[in-house]
Amino acid sequence: MARIAYVNGCYKNMRDASVNIEDRGFQFADGVYEVCEIRGGRIVDLPRHLGRLQHSLSELRIALPMALPALSVIMHEVVRRNRVNYGIVYLQITRGVARRDHGFPAANVPPTVVVSARKLNFAKNQDTAAHGIKVITYPENRWPRVDIKSVALLPNVLAKQAAREAGAYEAWYVDADGFVTEGSSSNAWIITHDGVLVTRSTSDAILSGITRAVLIDALAAMQLTLEQRPFTPQEAIQAAEAFVTASSQIVMPVVMIDGHAVADGNPGRITRKLREEFHRFALFS
Repeated sequence: MARIAYVNGCYKNMRDASVNIEDRGFQFADGVYEVCEIRGGRIVDLPRHLGRLQHSLSELRIALPMALPALSVIMHEVVRRNRVNYGIVYLQITRGVARRDHGFPAANVPPTVVVSARKLNFAKNQDTAAHGIKVITYPENRWPRVDIKSVALLPNVLAKQAAREAGAYEAWYVDADGFVTEGSSSNAWIITHDGVLVTRSTSDAILSGITRAVLIDALAAMQLTLEQRPFTPQEAIQAAEAFVTASSQIVMPVVMIDGHAVADGNPGRITRKLREEFHRFALFS
């Protein structure tokens, strides 16, 4: 079955879906995006994603192209047309198509809206979680406004490629003070030997992850202790457990950092429990 995408008011076969070469997303990475998990044919935590989308658009002064309920309808329709039971739905909004000029185009230029969806391999994802992942550390080299979910992801691409070339799954950024900020496409967590969960607090320096936010709600309900503070790679290596969170990975155990095993080198008990329980606290639509 051909995949279907939504582009500026039309549902099209992926092979026919395109945008103008003067779209500012292509020319300047002048746009934002969201990625939501699809589980059981339903979108997970869409209201939170749309709330973050509004933040990103507002910070870049890009107009919301339509009411949020209309965007929701389009995203659900793309999921339905692609018959995705487990996977992701991708939404991208750019400042639109205009003659190449660094300054903003005229106010009447409509934003570009693209939505696509694709299936993921559930069994493969579960197998990855069962064995855990390796991460490397990587010097922080991104712009200061990482809280904006911009499509300008070249530093993330280079970090992810460095991880792959090192035989790892993810790269954790380390700032100038020697603290982990987050992963190239995930938020970073550790669990101390006292059972305290630690992750960096939200700021302009990290993305406010939706999975991260839902997990924090889950921790409160499960009466687990959370500390939002920086931690070093060495603290992570010496921790009882470590993991990452992201919409496409949920809670993914980390078993090795820079070639050093975390604890016994296997996914930890609390991490596995959080992965099992996560969707009890998520919102499905």
